[in-house]
Amino acid sequence: MAEDQEKLSRRALLGAGVVAGAGTLVAAHEAQAVAPLKPIIVEFPAPSFQRDVSEELQAVITDAAAQGHILQLGAGDYQVSGLSLPSGLNLRGVSGHTRLVFSGRGLLLQGVQADDVTLKDLIFDGGDQPLSDEASALLWFSQCARLSLTSCEITKSSKSGVVLEQCSGSIIGNHIHRHSDVALLSYNASALRIEGNIVSDCGNGGILVHRWSEGHDGSLISGNQVSNIRANGGGTGQNGNGINVFRADNVTISGNKVSDCKFSAIRANAASNVQILGNTCHRSGEVALFVEFGFQGAIVSSNLIETAANGISITNFREGGRLAVCSNNVLRAITGTGPYEKDNPTFGVGIAVEADTSVTGNVVEDARIIGINLGWGPYMRNLIAAQNTVRSAPVGIAVSLAADDQSALISQNIIADCPVNIAGFKWDEQASGDLALSAEDLPRSIRVTDNLVSPT
Repeated sequence: MAEDQEKLSRRALLGAGVVAGAGTLVAAHEAQAVAPLKPIIVEFPAPSFQRDVSEELQAVITDAAAQGHILQLGAGDYQVSGLSLPSGLNLRGVSGHTRLVFSGRGLLLQGVQADDVTLKDLIFDGGDQPLSDEASALLWFSQCARLSLTSCEITKSSKSGVVLEQCSGSIIGNHIHRHSDVALLSYNASALRIEGNIVSDCGNGGILVHRWSEGHDGSLISGNQVSNIRANGGGTGQNGNGINVFRADNVTISGNKVSDCKFSAIRANAASNVQILGNTCHRSGEVALFVEFGFQGAIVSSNLIETAANGISITNFREGGRLAVCSNNVLRAITGTGPYEKDNPTFGVGIAVEADTSVTGNVVEDARIIGINLGWGPYMRNLIAAQNTVRSAPVGIAVSLAADDQSALISQNIIADCPVNIAGFKWDEQASGDLALSAEDLPRSIRVTDNLVSPT
C-alpha cells in the first residue's frame, strides 16, 4: 500500500513538471510574439554630383513613412525644394554632414496635418535665396501633433527659419541662425517644448510664441541661448526681442541666456500667467525683462540682468496689466539710453511696476535714474516694495503721488549711495523731499517705514 502511494506521488510530481515546462514554453512564445520589432532603416545616399533631387527624395520620404521605416540620409548635399512631409516620417542625417540645400522654388519643406514627424541631425540651408511670396519660412509646419525637430541646424533663410502653426511636440537642441526675419515663430501651440536651442544673428526676432487671439498655450521655453537679435523692421518693441510671448497664456520662460538684443531680452505682451524664472540677460537695448499690456498674473523671479536701458518693467495698468510678483532678481548697470531716448526720457530705471504687485528681495545696483519705481502718474494700485537692496542711483525708490487714494508700502529696504533715498513723483517730476528721512506729509494710503539708508 505504501509502495502504491509512492508511485502515485512520483507521477503527480512528474505531471506538475510537465505542466510547468509547458507553461514556460507558452510564456516564452508569447514574449517572443509581443517583442517590438526594430524599425527598418532605409538609406538614401547623397548624389555624386550637384543636381535637384526633390522628386526622388519626395518619393522615398513618402514610401518610408508609409512603411514605418527610418529614412537615413547620407553625408553630403541634397539640392531640394518644396518637400512635403507625411505623418509618421522619421528622417535622419549624419550629424554635421547631411545638408538639405534650398534649390530656389517655394520653400524648403513643409508639413501640413502631419503627425509624429521626426527630423534629426540635418542641416537645412536656405542659402539666402528668396522664398516665394506665399512662404513665410524655410521650414513651415501646420497642425502637426508630436513634431520632433532635434539636433538640426537651420540657417540662412531670406525670411524666417521655422514657422509652426497649431503644433505640439518639441524643438530641442537645434542651431537656428542667420535669418533675415525671425529664427523660430510658433502660433497657437499646444504645450510646445522649445529647449536647449542656440539662436543667433537674426534680423527681427529670436524665439517667438504667439497666438492669433489670447488663450492657453502652455509652451515651455527653457535653456536656450539667444544672441545678436536686431530690429531691422523698426518699431518700438514688436521687433528686436530675444524671446517674445504674445497673447499666449501659461507659458514658462526659464534658464535661458539672452544677450545683445536691440530691444528686450524677454518680452511678454498680453500674456497672462507667464513665469520668467532664472534667466540671464546681458546688454539689452531697451527693457531687459518686459511684462506689458493686458496681462493678469506674472512671476518674474531669480533673473540676472547686466547692462540694459531699463531692467524689469511690469506695467500698462491702463491696459489691464496687473497682478505680479517680482522677487530675488539681481540687476546692475541699468545705464543705457534706449533706442528712442528723445521721445522717452525715463530709461535708466531698475524695476518699474504699476498694479497689484509685490517687489521683494531684489538687488539693484547702478541705475541711471531710479532704482525701483512704483506707479506712473495715476497708474498705481496695491504695491509693495520690501526687503530690497538699492545701491548707486540718483533716486533709490520712487512712488507716484499722482494716484489718488491708491496704496503702496515701502518697508525694510536697504538703500545706499543714493542722493535721494525715497521720493514721491508726479509723472517724471519729483514732488516730495526724501521720504526716508521724513514721511509726515504722505497720504495715509502710502506708508514708508523701517528702511535703512546710508549717508551719501
